[in-house]
Amino acid sequence: MEDRNPYRENFPLLKENPVIYLDSAATAQKPSCVLQAERDFYEHSYANPMRGFYALSMEATKRLEEARDEVRSFINASSSDEIIFTRNTTESLNLVAYSYGLSRLKAGDEVLVSIMEHHSNLLPWQMAAEKTGAVLRFLECEADGRITQERLEAAFTDRTRMVAVAHVSNVLGCENPIRQIAAMARERGAVVVVDAAQSAPHMPIDVQESGVDFLAFSGHKLMGPMGIGVLYGRRELLEEMPPFLAGGEMIDSVTRTGAVFAPVPHKFEAGTVNAAGAWGLMEAIRYLKRVGFDEVHRRELALTTMALEGLKQIPHVHVLGSERPEEHCGILTFTIDGVHPHDVSAILDADGIAVRAGHHCAQPLFEYLKVNSAARASIYFYNTREEIEAFLKSTAGIRRKMGYGE
Repeated sequence: MEDRNPYRENFPLLKENPVIYLDSAATAQKPSCVLQAERDFYEHSYANPMRGFYALSMEATKRLEEARDEVRSFINASSSDEIIFTRNTTESLNLVAYSYGLSRLKAGDEVLVSIMEHHSNLLPWQMAAEKTGAVLRFLECEADGRITQERLEAAFTDRTRMVAVAHVSNVLGCENPIRQIAAMARERGAVVVVDAAQSAPHMPIDVQESGVDFLAFSGHKLMGPMGIGVLYGRRELLEEMPPFLAGGEMIDSVTRTGAVFAPVPHKFEAGTVNAAGAWGLMEAIRYLKRVGFDEVHRRELALTTMALEGLKQIPHVHVLGSERPEEHCGILTFTIDGVHPHDVSAILDADGIAVRAGHHCAQPLFEYLKVNSAARASIYFYNTREEIEAFLKSTAGIRRKMGYGE
């Protein structure tokens, strides 16, 4: 891969700040076009969408629905009515747990959750199980993150009613077999909820082809604004679900004694929606399409290969997950013998390198792997070879800086 990255010029922070940013799995940097799109909405189309019959409000409404249709196309949903705007992945998953889970689960039903779930796709199901009497079961994985056919067959039972699984692990970077999981769930009449927060920025998603029932992702992880998220749900399921929040804009009519709710998706979008964030998300999706997933994958794989092979050469460094760089989706989570991950992060930060440290909101996975916590470097297509070289050089010196000697 060439040394010069032509995409760097699109990202103001990366042009102006000398930071080596290796925390894109937490949140991705924003290209100028996204920043300009959100500003453009506020400067030229700002009014409360869905609430006015004057031109400016109708223009805001038009832009909101244009953004919704762009999201529909991005994940190949069959209808824009299946796209609900939320604040983030967490809110989307809670919406499913509260609205669908609490209304459909019964005592003795089983909710199958993978051991590698982010807390956002675990805690809502713990809550739903506690309130309904359902049983939470865990789908376990191999040390490298693989979910085998044997583990799948052992985890599913005739009581499985819901399956919650991440498309890509935010710790191990592995891609989970959601098509296979969805097919097994469908055979048992179970519903599949996919956390796509880590996959949406890196690979194509087709909700119809994969057969999933619900899918959630956040705008900020794929270069869109913070505060805008997406929930996809099959329309027939959304139609049956009660609202998650009640208030303005999610109703058709209200009397002293009750209400008739608006049709989907507006039934689940109470209050003033983040229309400017949706417009920014639309531009982020269009920018990502212009770059192309093939190009994203090519650059990520080259840099991930370089970083993984380099980390393997450093004594006392241990990378979690697969030995194969193509099975990391740009995520390299690692430990260093005798050094707390917070110290790893602090030393790298002193060298101008930003990585994540801690349990990464996946404590059950760390307990399962018998690891207390770890540092995580996450790579995106806007990173460079020079940045990876600097990261490896700094990481190689951490134990010496902690007093362990050469």
